[in-house]
Amino acid sequence: MSSQNADPEVLSSLTAIESAGISQADKVTQFSTLLGRIVTESSPEKLVPNMHAFVDSVLAESVGIVASRPILGEFVASIETIPSLEARKQICVYTTDKLQQRIVSFEEPDSKMREILASVYEAEDDNAEAAKALQGIQTESSQRLISDDYRLNIFIRIMRNLLEVDDTTTADIYLNRATHLIHKTDSKEITLHFHLCQARILDAKRQFLNACQRYHHLSFHPLVVESERLQCLSAAITCAVLAPAGPQRSRSLATLYKDDRSPQLAADYSMLEKMYLDRLLSPKEVDDFSQRLKPHQLAKLSDGSTVLSKAVIEHNLLAASKLYNNIGVDELGVLLGLSGSKAEEYAARMIEQKRLSGRIDQIDKLIYFDASVAGFGAAQEATSGGENAKDAKRTGGQADAVVGRHLRKWDENIAALAQEVENITTMLQNEYPEFVARNLATA
Repeated sequence: MSSQNADPEVLSSLTAIESAGISQADKVTQFSTLLGRIVTESSPEKLVPNMHAFVDSVLAESVGIVASRPILGEFVASIETIPSLEARKQICVYTTDKLQQRIVSFEEPDSKMREILASVYEAEDDNAEAAKALQGIQTESSQRLISDDYRLNIFIRIMRNLLEVDDTTTADIYLNRATHLIHKTDSKEITLHFHLCQARILDAKRQFLNACQRYHHLSFHPLVVESERLQCLSAAITCAVLAPAGPQRSRSLATLYKDDRSPQLAADYSMLEKMYLDRLLSPKEVDDFSQRLKPHQLAKLSDGSTVLSKAVIEHNLLAASKLYNNIGVDELGVLLGLSGSKAEEYAARMIEQKRLSGRIDQIDKLIYFDASVAGFGAAQEATSGGENAKDAKRTGGQADAVVGRHLRKWDENIAALAQEVENITTMLQNEYPEFVARNLATA
């Protein structure tokens, strides 16, 4: 809307102030008085053009920068009092465009104007434009003092808007900038928002194990309300399920399974329990789980599979290694819902990456598993403390692993039985201390 559509009275008043042979301080006073009249007395249809005309006059060459700066400061404050979001948006867009020509002299009002404009866009759910407005703010300047907390707030706000439109690539750039500053703030709220953005970006980049750890940590944060803590826990479980099978994922599954709050998330807990206990997953269970995933978690990979399907195939392969000492390649393909060659490819990759212990006999088309160390399953990891992983690393050769397999299984069973006896004894001690003292007390 052009400033030429402004009230004639406003235009004549602005011209008079510009051409008046008075001091800059007197001009500031007169501009301030006129601004108050424009905001309070202008009709709704004339408010925007009147404000545009006011900006044009304040930025005119006849008005010195000494007067323009304080007037623009009042102008920015007056915009926040305007109830109409559309009017605020039009005024801010027009003013920021005008200030671009003299941005070095007016960084402070430009920054505040862009923050107001971003708030309007956020209220309209136009997050892309909100991020664009905030990206125009000068965060490195020799003209004014900018605090680290202010920079962090702007970077975090940009990230949150970009994440709403799934622009994780640009959001990651601002995450890297914020990472260099986060250690300088004492604000718990800023730190919380930073970690939330970090978790979401890691999730979007498919770094699921790191995202799982961040989400789980946030689920304990005292500043997060209880309902949102459970949402963070649910996100952590989802990321753990989608992560590549292996020792690190097994430890994450064990941690989440032992979290007392996990059973409250019935839909997530069912999948978590089967993953933790190394049980095979059916196609129906996978389909039900996929209905709750976000679009980036369902994206196609380079080989045509999805993140979820790849995670499930690797999990079922790991679960199969706990059920079978050996299995035919074609039979494994049937179990995984793949062709024999594809099943062999998955097994070979996991063995090569040390996420599955075994060997492939391509002549006989058989896969031999070392079940005691295969993949270091979550439940096994929790009970054995990872000793099998150390054994596998120490023995190194496949022959040694096969020879020691049954002995390690025997040791694990003995350890599990001893643990169960200890658990029962502890329960008896808590419930019937006199009986334990009389019948089970040691000499």
